[in-house]
Order: sequence, then C-alpha cells, then structure tokens
Amino acid sequence: MLDHQAQFGWWNRVTRRVDQFRNSEQQLSLLLSLTIGAVVGLIVVAFILLTGRLAAHMYPAGGSGWRRVLAPTLGALVTGFLLYKFFPEARGSGVPQTKAALFLRDGNVSFVTAVGKFICCAASLASGISLGREGPSVQIAAGVSSTIGRRLGLTPQQMKMLMPVASSAALAAAFNTPISAVLFSLEEIMGDLHAPVLGSAVIASAASWMVLHMVLSDDPLFHVSGYKLVHPLEFAIYAVLGVVGGTVSVIFVRFLLWLRAQFQKWPKQTAWIQPAAGGLAVGIMGYFVPEVLGVGYNYLDNVLNGVMVLKLVVALIGLRIVATAVCYASGNAGGIFGPSLFIGAVTGAAFGSAAHFALPSFTAGPGAYALVGMGTAFAGIIRTPLTSVIMIFEITRDYTIIVPLMISNMIAFYISKRLQPVPIYEALQAQDNIHLPTRESTEAESHLLVMQIMQPPPADFVVHSEKLPHVHPDHSLSWALERMGENGVQTLPVVSRADIRDILGVVTLDAILHAYGVGGKGDHAGN
Repeated sequence: MLDHQAQFGWWNRVTRRVDQFRNSEQQLSLLLSLTIGAVVGLIVVAFILLTGRLAAHMYPAGGSGWRRVLAPTLGALVTGFLLYKFFPEARGSGVPQTKAALFLRDGNVSFVTAVGKFICCAASLASGISLGREGPSVQIAAGVSSTIGRRLGLTPQQMKMLMPVASSAALAAAFNTPISAVLFSLEEIMGDLHAPVLGSAVIASAASWMVLHMVLSDDPLFHVSGYKLVHPLEFAIYAVLGVVGGTVSVIFVRFLLWLRAQFQKWPKQTAWIQPAAGGLAVGIMGYFVPEVLGVGYNYLDNVLNGVMVLKLVVALIGLRIVATAVCYASGNAGGIFGPSLFIGAVTGAAFGSAAHFALPSFTAGPGAYALVGMGTAFAGIIRTPLTSVIMIFEITRDYTIIVPLMISNMIAFYISKRLQPVPIYEALQAQDNIHLPTRESTEAESHLLVMQIMQPPPADFVVHSEKLPHVHPDHSLSWALERMGENGVQTLPVVSRADIRDILGVVTLDAILHAYGVGGKGDHAGN
C-alpha cells in the first residue's frame, strides 16, 4: 500500500504544481514560454537537419540531370497525395493558416496538421521544391503549442496568446534571427507591435535560439563580408534599388496570385495531382539551372559575396519568380519567406553589378546590393518593413548597412503598397474566402478612444469605492470593452489620471457599439 502511494505521490505533486501555475498567469506564461521555445527549437532543428540531409541524397550537387527532374516531380506527387488524403490543412505556407487559427479558431491547430506539415514539407523541400521552411515552421510550432495548451486546459484567450509565442520560437530557430522573429510574429501574425504577449514571445524566441546554437553552433545563416558606404551618392543609388525591388516584388505577388487563381479553377478531384505540376516545372528548370532547386540558401553565400556570374544572377531573377509561384500556386507545402530573400538577393546583385559597372568609384560591389536587396524584396513581398531591416542586421551583425537598408526598404514598401494594395497573405486568404482583420482595420479601431464617446455622468451617479472598475479618457474602446466584460457591467466611470476621484464622465456599452457601427442607442459625445 505504501509502495502504491509512493508511486503516485509524485504525480499528485506534479498535478498540484501545474494547478498552481494555471492559477498564476505570470508563472504559467513564463513556464509555457520556456517550454514552447525549447520544444519548438528542437523540432525546427530536426526539420532543418532532415531536409538538408535528404536533399543531399535526392539531388546531390553535380549529380545527373535526370535526378533534378525526377526528384521534385515525384516528391510533389507523393506529398500532393498525402496533403489531399490525410493533411488538407497542411497545404501552403503556414503563416496564413496560423493567422486563421488565431482569429477564427481561438488558436487551435490540430496535432495531426502539425505532423502532416512536418512530413510533407520535409519531403517537398528535400526533393527540390522551390519553397521555404520558415512559414511551415510557424504552423508546426502553432500545432505543437496548441496541443500543449489543450492538454493543460487553457482558456481560449490563453490559447490565442500562444500563437505569436510559438511563431517567435519557430522563426528564431529556422532563421537564426531571434529579434526579427519576435517582430515578425507581432507585426504579421498579431498585427500589433504593442501586443501584451511581447514578453512571452521574447522568452520563447531566446529559448529556441539557444537550442539552435547548442545543436548547430553559432554560425550565421549566411557568411558575408563587411560592407562600407563608398560615397554619399550611394544613398541615391540604394533609393533606386528600392524602386527596382518594389517593382519586382509586385510582379512576383501578382503572378503568384494570378497563377493560384488558375489552379483553383481546376476540378477539386485533381487537387492531389496539382502539386506535381509545380514539381515538374521546377524540375525542368533545375535540369538546366540547378540553382533553382530548393530554397537556395546554399547558393546565397556566393551571391552575397559577389562571386556568382552576372548572367546567372540575372537569369535567376525570372526563374526563381516562376519556380516559386508555380510551386506555391499548385498547392505544395512550403513558404515564400525564404524565396523572397533569394529573389531580393539576386535582384540586388544584378542591380549592384550594373551600378558598379557604371559608377565604379562611387559604389560598392554587387554583394552589398544583394544584401540590401534581400531586405528590399522581403519588405515589398511580405510587407513587414521593420522586420526586414532588423532581420538583415541580425544576419550580417553589421550596423553600417542599416541606413541604406532603411532607405531601400521603405521605398520598396511604399511602391508595393501602391501597386498591390492587398498584402500577399491577406490576398491568399481572400482567395480561400477567409477575411481576417487587417493591420489597417486593427490600427483604426485602436485609435477610437474613450474620450471620443464618453458622456457626462448622470446626476445620481455616485462612486462608492476607489476600487470600482474604471477607464481613463485616453484608453481605447477595446480596452473599455474588456473591462466591462471582466466586471459584468455596461457602464464605466471615466476618471482623470491626475486624480482617480475626479469623475470626467461615463462610457456605456451602447455608445461603444454605436462607435463600432454595430448598433446601440447611446449618443455619441464626439458627434
């Protein structure tokens, strides 16, 4: 009997400890952030090693040309069947799917989807499909964190908060850039750089990054030489690169969306074989130009150090755009994060070669422009300009490239936004009839403040306690709604920040609903 009690005593202690953590938001958040960061880091490292080693066997460097055609075709055919039959939610990049889970399913991503994403992406990328691993890593991490959350019995709100935490951990390990991983998760996944989950995302990103470094050492993803600004005239040349990069970004996005729309017109029963079209297309291109196969990171060192032949660099701009678009549009599992960087690098290298040929005394070599081009294309395609600047800085660990990068990125972002108003992830979701809150709409709502709709307090309104729930005039309406929901009231006093006893007015549920255009009878004080 004593042995039986001893056997299960430890489990009871663990259970009580978990219950204590569940009841303490801060302790639970810390524990989950560290756990998710470490677990996701290990999974992403395994993903990187598996795809790299499989690729070396499926289409080795210097291997026969027929293998470069056969590998991606068969890989896409097999994974296409798996995606159609067993893992339908694992198609595509992973970023739009994670955002949909956050806003539509309270942060729920099935464990089966995470497993399917891992298997299908590992097979696809290893076979030479021209897509990236970062987006899939985000969805895999979301599935893992969601499974952990469900096992712990977390609330829907807590489950939603795990999405950016998991995304930060995934990108920190997949790309070796912990700071930009956090920024991307908040800027793109959450659409809010001021999200309260920032601290948890930082912890998870750091934990995942440490796991990556313990397993795969401290080597950066790309090895680049230091760059210096040769002449102040280069600022203007980098601005022109922003125009070129923004234009190339728009061409890529529009071509991908158009091509995907064409594939969606095919009969639904052909969905299992459609990915093979992408595999065959990239295989044919890879037969003549092996650099088209895979995400291409192993070739980027040559591009960034300016040692790749100019003719090949120019050819790779068009080939990589076509290869990535057809692979994604046909329904393969893989992301556009990595290919965007490759497209930007070859665009920048080609532009830099032309600039250096025309103005050799005023410009750096093509490698510097390739590096800036990476961030430029990323800002134009993915539409996260802040992330793109910090990401390139983390890759190079060199501050001297920051100012040219900022100039080029912001111009590319502006041009892309003007010529292609809908960002690529939102456009992909729209093609699937999914319409989530946009960053613009979220920002617009956050600008609605209590002071704009508060009303004078009724004559009989009395505050009996300073602990009564209240809001300040500069609080957002969404914050006021949360306070009402937490306390089960429909009216809140609006108090001065200088003196909590100074009642400036009241805000009502009806007035908030009226401000959001939902209805309500309250008068709009700001009207």
